[in-house]
Amino acid sequence: MSPRIAVRFANVAKSYRLPGGAPGALLHALGGVSFDIHEGEFFGLLGPNGAGKTTLISVLAGLTRASSGRVTVHGHDVVADYAAARKALGIVPQELVFDPFFTVREALRIQSGYFGVRGNDAWIDELLAALDLTDKADANMRQLSGGMKRRVLVAQALVHRPPVIVLDEPTAGVDVELRQTLWQFIAQLNRQGHTVLLTTHYLEEAEALCQRIAILKLGTLVALDRTSALLAGTAGTVLTFKTDDALPAALHLQARVTGRIVQLRVADAAGVEQMLRTLREANVRVEDLEIGRADLEDVFLRIMGQAGEPAR
Repeated sequence: MSPRIAVRFANVAKSYRLPGGAPGALLHALGGVSFDIHEGEFFGLLGPNGAGKTTLISVLAGLTRASSGRVTVHGHDVVADYAAARKALGIVPQELVFDPFFTVREALRIQSGYFGVRGNDAWIDELLAALDLTDKADANMRQLSGGMKRRVLVAQALVHRPPVIVLDEPTAGVDVELRQTLWQFIAQLNRQGHTVLLTTHYLEEAEALCQRIAILKLGTLVALDRTSALLAGTAGTVLTFKTDDALPAALHLQARVTGRIVQLRVADAAGVEQMLRTLREANVRVEDLEIGRADLEDVFLRIMGQAGEPAR
């Protein structure tokens, strides 16, 4: 039996007129994006800044209208049947948006009311406990730290029990404790049947959580596959080490450098020997050497390098 479709993007395009530009000049944010997200799936949407991720989510949420194409949530068109489509969605935005005049509990009750949900206090209490907000329930929103506000945004997105949860950079700038708490709770909801769409720049999160991944570049879909298949397509071994020395020029293009940490991809064991010999000959002192497999960041960089400029 084919999996049921939770969210469908069908040839979605979005163009904006450029202020002050030449007549007819357009910025093409999305260039005909099509893919499905299955019910109960944990799905990742990745891409660099400016790839079109936020625009696509804005179309899904009804905040932006597509120039062409169609988006449905559980079969409900986000334009023609917007009320049903929005009720099926719970969206955690990237920005911290809150009403400073209400307590946490009041904010959640009001959010319930937006969707016509009455007598929701038991579920609100469960959300507060799951997100470690119980002792903040009667605190005013403006008194909360940034991390606590982020937890409330997650609770607001879930308060009407939507079957589809959209997380737009939910852990950006938050502490490790919140990250762990959030993922444990979201993973539990996913196991219970909720569909999850995640956008994140933390690729290790996407690799650990997402069953399938779509990658956008400049408004075009450049990859769509199971996470395991994407990883399998980037074969090779990765050398990871620390150094204070400059790498030889021949290695600059293939190295991934983060501070003192260097990662180099090689094809096989012979490549490991050759790479270590090259480093020794260049007098590069290596510390904390590790040998591992390629990860999702390697996949992402490879795909970004292969994907050319899309047709406009």
